[in-house]
Amino acid sequence: MDLLGACRAFVSVSDHNGFTDGAAAAGVSQPVASRRVAALEELLGARLFERTVRRAVLTTFGREMLPHARRLVEDADGLLHEAAAAHRRPWRLAVPDICTTSGLARLIAAGRGLGIALETRTEPPARRAELLLAGRVQAALLAVPAAEAVWPVALGLAAAEDPGEGYLHVETLRLGRTERGPARRIWLQPEDDVPHVRDPLARLRDAVGLRPAQLTEAKDLTTAAAEVHAAPDLLLCSAAQARALGLHWRPMGEFTPVRGYVLRTAAQDAHPAALTRLGVRIGRCLGADDGADQQSPARNTSDTANEGVGA
Repeated sequence: MDLLGACRAFVSVSDHNGFTDGAAAAGVSQPVASRRVAALEELLGARLFERTVRRAVLTTFGREMLPHARRLVEDADGLLHEAAAAHRRPWRLAVPDICTTSGLARLIAAGRGLGIALETRTEPPARRAELLLAGRVQAALLAVPAAEAVWPVALGLAAAEDPGEGYLHVETLRLGRTERGPARRIWLQPEDDVPHVRDPLARLRDAVGLRPAQLTEAKDLTTAAAEVHAAPDLLLCSAAQARALGLHWRPMGEFTPVRGYVLRTAAQDAHPAALTRLGVRIGRCLGADDGADQQSPARNTSDTANEGVGA
């Protein structure tokens, strides 16, 4: 039998002193309420009501059982209320600042369609990991090497002026012995200030004879983009980012740096199954579905600058 339904009918009939009004308040028909109370009486082994034509009066046994039945109903209602509130409670996800407002809006909307109330928090790589470890967010998109990534994002170089077809070679930024003036720089945004992206580029810089300052880390993406628009500098970024910033993107000639991302959740949270259904939308947010071969033939990706360059 449905013990909760029977107790709900019992309490409602008692509160309304009759089966007709009690059944209506419980949202069932009068015959259903009568059957449920009768089933509860059979289970408990005694009558709960003395029935008259117009009223249902509690027996002594019924008065003793009523508080217990009421508590069961109230506890069940409380459980349902808390479950509904939990579904409405935002699920905090730490994301990189490379995700555009429109991309995040579509991700949040897609989450709602799956019953997930997402609340995104934009943070740099190290901070995302810290927030997840501290339990300040339920999940985070963490930066990892390409070999570990669920969403790899190929990077290249972007310039304010169209560099023409083909690849952009880092070695062309080297100043000749007789050249004067400032050297062109490659700007790294905070999202790429991680060992698996930064270190291979630093090794390549040294191997082709660039000056140390020609690989520069910016405090934020806006600063880096402004420097590229104001000077003949280059920005390390994805093809999607370059388009959003109004820059001309080309793959690197020496190797292809890769941002890698995985979704990690806090140990106490068991919600990732639903989140993984948003994988395509997450990939679009990160620019992972925007191929690096849009401007030139495809090349193999690598975490190290090992294509004709010393480590």
